[in-house]
Amino acid sequence: MSSRSVEQSFRRAVATVAALNIAYFGVEFAVALRIGSVSLFADSIDFLEDTSINLLILLATYWSPLWRARVGRLLAFVLLVPTFAALWASASKLANPFPPGAFALSITGVGALVVNVACAALLVDHRHAAGSLTKAAWLSARNDAVANIAIVVAGVLTALTHRVWPDLIVGLGIAAMNAGAAREVWLAAAREEPGAARS
Repeated sequence: MSSRSVEQSFRRAVATVAALNIAYFGVEFAVALRIGSVSLFADSIDFLEDTSINLLILLATYWSPLWRARVGRLLAFVLLVPTFAALWASASKLANPFPPGAFALSITGVGALVVNVACAALLVDHRHAAGSLTKAAWLSARNDAVANIAIVVAGVLTALTHRVWPDLIVGLGIAAMNAGAAREVWLAAAREEPGAARS
């Protein structure tokens, strides 16, 4: 497959991923507010962040290598948005520590997992491509699928314990995972920029 065909395939993939993410953001955000879930709130903001990331990636595929590297650095900061959202939601939850609805938490997590596995499948062929843009897209989809499994488990543990802690811990875990992804994307962009500047 030619490099042009590969780039067109990547553009189609990120456009589809962006559409899936914005659609499920609305679902998950509404449920998070209704049941008071930290993990769903953090994950819904993550869906919104993923929409932004994939739209930026789509635009950046039309730009020069130098500007792609710069967008990669910007995406590292965008990846931190769910981290701060989760920390804010966690602080609010500690002030009013009631457990979320366990069934709604788990079933919404399953829906999010289906969406994110579909997104990861769309991006899997591009995960080894060089560059911070492909790394940002792949890491977002992969991390989200892992987070969704944790949300489902949190729902089960909430049903068993009737405590707020499973949901709270998973929410903070999502925050930490996004911070780690932001670091990886920043480093990838930093490696690209000197070479891009010489091109």
